[in-house]
This record gives sequence, C-alpha cells and structure tokens, in this order.
Amino acid sequence: MQKIICFLFVTLLLLVGCSAEQPTQTGAQIDTPPQKTYRWKLVTAWPKNFPGLGRGPETFARYVNEMSAGRLEVRVYGAGELVPGFEVFDAVSQGTAQMGHAGAYYWKGKIPAAPIFSAIPFGMNVTEMNAWLHYGGGLELWREIYEPFGVIPFAGGNSGVQMAGWFKNEINSLEDFKGLNMRIPGLGGEVFKKVGGVPVTLTGGEIFTSLQTGAIDATEWVGPYNDLAFGLHNAANNYYHSGWHEPGTVLEFIVNKAAYEALSKDLQAIVDVATRAVNQDMHDEYTARNNNAMQQLINEHGVNVKPLPEDVLAALKQATEEVMAEKSAQDADFARIYAAYQRFYQGVKRYHKLSEQAYYENRE
Repeated sequence: MQKIICFLFVTLLLLVGCSAEQPTQTGAQIDTPPQKTYRWKLVTAWPKNFPGLGRGPETFARYVNEMSAGRLEVRVYGAGELVPGFEVFDAVSQGTAQMGHAGAYYWKGKIPAAPIFSAIPFGMNVTEMNAWLHYGGGLELWREIYEPFGVIPFAGGNSGVQMAGWFKNEINSLEDFKGLNMRIPGLGGEVFKKVGGVPVTLTGGEIFTSLQTGAIDATEWVGPYNDLAFGLHNAANNYYHSGWHEPGTVLEFIVNKAAYEALSKDLQAIVDVATRAVNQDMHDEYTARNNNAMQQLINEHGVNVKPLPEDVLAALKQATEEVMAEKSAQDADFARIYAAYQRFYQGVKRYHKLSEQAYYENRE
C-alpha cells in the first residue's frame, strides 16, 4: 500500500509540473510582434460631412477603422481641406492621399471614357449599373483605364435617379435652353451644349452662390435631399424632373495602387467589403430621405415641381445619341467600353421592361 501511495504522489507531482508549464507555452504563442498599422488620407470632392455624398466616405472610414481594429486608420478630408474637389484624382494618383471619393465624370479631360462609369443620359439606373459593374465586366474595364494612373476604382455609392434641376425661369420649350448657363457636368453637359445650352462645371460648394448671384441661370445637383441641404430653393423656384442626364449616378472610391498593394490581404479585403457596403448604403439613404425632403420643398417652401416638356426630352435624347456617336469616333477606349455598356444595357432593359417597369405601371 505504501508503494502505491508513493507512486500516486509522484504521478501527481508530474501532472502538476506539466500543467504549470502550459501557461508558459500559451504565453509564448500570444507574445507575437505587433502587427503593422497604416494611416490613410481620404480626400473628397464634397463638403465635409455633406448629407449623402459626404457621409459616404465617413461611413467607409468608420467601417474600416472598426473592422481592422485600428490597423488601418482612415482620415477623411472634405473638398478644399487638403486639395480642391477637382484635384482628387491627381492627389490619389500622385500619392498625396491614399484614397479619394468623387465622380468619374470629373476626369473626362484626362480619361475620355471615365464618364461612362458615372452616368450616361437616358442610360442605366442604379440597379443596372451595379449589376454591370459587379457581374457584367464593367468594373474590370473601369480598372483597366485607370491602371496607367496607378489608381484602382471601386463603386462608392449612388444617388439614384436625379432631378433635372433648378431654373430661375420656366422651361416651356427647347428655345428656353438656348444660351442658358447651367451647372451640369459630364456627358449630360455635352448633351446640354448640343441643344444650345452653355454647360458650366462647378463643385458643390460653389453652386448656391453662383445661382443666387446670377452667374448661372440653372443648376442640377442631386435630388431633394441634397438640394434642400444646399438651400437651392432660395435661389430658384422652378424644380424640374426627371433626371434625364443622370439616371443612376455611380460615385467612386479611388485608391492609390501602391498603397493598396502594401496592405496585407485581410486589410485589402476590408477595403473591398467596406466600399461595397457604402455603395449600397448610400442608395438606401437617398431612397429614404428624398421623399421627405421633396414634401418639405413643396409644402413648406412652395417650390414648383414640374416635368420637362416632352419635346425638350425628345431633343435631349436625340442629342445624347449624337454625342455618344461622336465620342466613340474620337476615342477607341470610349467606343470599346460604350459598346460593352450597350450590350449589357439592351439586355437588362428588355428584362426590366417585363419586370420592374411593368410592376411600376401595375401598382399605379
């Protein structure tokens, strides 16, 4: 019996010794070198924290900071804080900032095909654009034309169908467009010029003063939610629909390629997922907010909301076809990418005529 007791006692000592060593082994596994952290600047073409457009980058930064547990920290700068709004692309390309948020149509002077990835008059809406970009090859084409500049684009939000704009005077016929100075960028601006208007390019922060002082006669911006925030109803009272020029405007996140490739794979995935989340979230917000803002404009501010005359829309549509043909003839990349856009558009348009469009008509 004494031998058995001694054996058990020795065995117990061995077990205790083994268990005492375990924390040291666990501690050795935990005691790993700290992971590398990154600090990114994100410059935007919008005023800091502006509803919708400006909040998208802030939401992105919050998502990334939280998902990476601070390993990738993104600081957002509004237009003019670090660089002017129209210099976002160059800032990211040159590495002044690692990331930007803007609209692809701002870079048409640098990349003629870029506006295709923002909005084409009478073209695809938000649902169709997202489908083309993410499942129809559009994103690959977009990245191809930005690649020489060391920039990677991501879809970064969508305002949905925009309003046709604010006008100091009524639009009763195409003649009322002749000589009209209007803030309207991208391909829509070129179509407007084709029918006799004078397109003017301004950043968001310049619009109200220009309209109020008469430097411009009309402006499009986004829709009721943003237009109310800018107080555009205090500078013009005629509000026209629908947004023929921007039926589903894709905004973009652009990332400096070298900065992106310097990240670990998990941080790259966080950037990818956060852009997709903001892309959807922004459209959700616009859908929720625009209706309330429109009712406020009508009921509290007495804004006149009316459709553009049919002959005006017909002329704009014809001019759009002419502009797109001219652009395609001038630039091979534009022609190639627009052809890919059209192939997808014609198919999805036929399907939506049987589904979405038919449903809208039926529920009336």
